[in-house]
Amino acid sequence: MNYAALLEPIHHFLHCRTPQAWIDEARKPENLTLLLTDHLVCELKAAQTAVLIIRKYVADKPSGEAILTWLKPYEDFIYREQPDSNFISAHKHLSKSIIVRNALPWADDLVEMMVLLIKEELHHFYQVWEIMQARGLPYRKITASRYAKGLIREISTFEPDALVDKLICGAYIEARSCERFASLAPFLDEPLQKFYLSLLRSEARHYQDYLTLAQQISAKDITPRVQAIGAAEARLIREPDTALRFHSGVPVV
Repeated sequence: MNYAALLEPIHHFLHCRTPQAWIDEARKPENLTLLLTDHLVCELKAAQTAVLIIRKYVADKPSGEAILTWLKPYEDFIYREQPDSNFISAHKHLSKSIIVRNALPWADDLVEMMVLLIKEELHHFYQVWEIMQARGLPYRKITASRYAKGLIREISTFEPDALVDKLICGAYIEARSCERFASLAPFLDEPLQKFYLSLLRSEARHYQDYLTLAQQISAKDITPRVQAIGAAEARLIREPDTALRFHSGVPVV
């Protein structure tokens, strides 16, 4: 795979690169468990966000309730610390049978994109969990980073601008994930390096899908909002952070 060609549009889209200080801290062996744990949680949160968007904007009530059950085994493990679930079995039962309750021209596209994203994020969740299992790394709850909360503050309170902003935020989260996987991979052992590099293609596609859908929904050019949210995202990445996370800012050691 030509990683440089894949990353070029990502680097152009993001308003800043990951600070070297974050890479220096994240590459330390003693932080591996923390980063894998946060990565695990981030994959679930990405799936949860997609489920919430489907339920809020397009799905009828029975379909909305049905897709909540997709997340239950993963949420039970992460939030309620129940014993390891059979994630493979749960993944096989994900169904695309969602009934759209409205005739919005973009509703079907939103469902198609979000269902694919949910499936991929939950598959990545399983892959990270499998790596932790193989290395004997236990899952323990950690606090959330301030990154997502900071982006949420940028979201408009009025529709459809709010949905458009949510999708733009999703694009930045996916793009930053892609950039960080690539930044960290060279300093990891070979199996982990291969794993993180294998994620680049899907993360790169996710950010583009989010942007395409945001422009499809918006009646106006989304460029000003993309730039504004991008600037906010870069501030969060450049600012000091006391907690190391996959999307945290400059570590305060």
